Amino acid sequence: MGYQPKDFNDFKNFDFNAFRSFFIVGIVIFVLIILLFSSSFIIEPGHRGVLVTMGKVSPAFAPEGFGLKAPLITTVIPISVRQQTNSQKAECYSSDMQQVHIELKVLFKIPEQAIVKIFQDFSGDPFESLVAPRVNEALKEVTALQSAETIVKKREDIKIKTLASAKSKVGNLIVIEDIVIQNISLTKELEAAIEAKMVQEQEAAKAKFTQQKAEIEANIAVIKAKGEAQAIQVRGQALRDNPALIQLQIVEKWDGKTPQVVGGGAGGGANILLPIGTVK
Repeated sequence: MGYQPKDFNDFKNFDFNAFRSFFIVGIVIFVLIILLFSSSFIIEPGHRGVLVTMGKVSPAFAPEGFGLKAPLITTVIPISVRQQTNSQKAECYSSDMQQVHIELKVLFKIPEQAIVKIFQDFSGDPFESLVAPRVNEALKEVTALQSAETIVKKREDIKIKTLASAKSKVGNLIVIEDIVIQNISLTKELEAAIEAKMVQEQEAAKAKFTQQKAEIEANIAVIKAKGEAQAIQVRGQALRDNPALIQLQIVEKWDGKTPQVVGGGAGGGANILLPIGTVK
């Protein structure tokens, strides 16, 4: 509680000069504390600071960490230089005038040497004002040169071409790291038509494979038959050139037992070979 004078003599004894001095010192200390806190700043990791003094932007950015600035008249605006990921949707038209809906993610980051220029030249979120329109434009240009079926089948090729075009359009202001196509949607009628065509292509490929397999098996059979015929011909020629070869083969296959021939008589019956041991 403050001083509570009890009567007029107390007011006469109150030292107004001392009170005024204490009051002034308190105000000065309070102002100094405010100036001290307003003349310093801290930039969080992964960020850089843009210094604005009475509406004028400093050409040099402030690095992360502790820094000093002009109190009260200078504002520090932190800008992230980390890689960021934003989602985006686009409605495109293919070369065959089919509507294609594409959902994608864009991975990008702001290089620290460009944060001051981006702050001065582009208002709002850098992705919305700079990246998204360029990526959307690049995607539409690429899909306009491809059929809807090609867009669905070759999404990796669409992604690579879109990424290259978007990087060219953005330039050095922002680094577009990658584009990920998450989904491609067509009309139900077009999806059904493409699916039916793919089934037909698979069946045609299967039939072609079956035909090729049959042709290969037929060729193998012909080659095998020719080989066997040539082998028989060679063996026959060898026997004709060397009749003793037959006797040699008989000897090689003989089991050491002399066969007994039982003739069929004059009636022309069949001859029967019996081992000698069975004849009595």
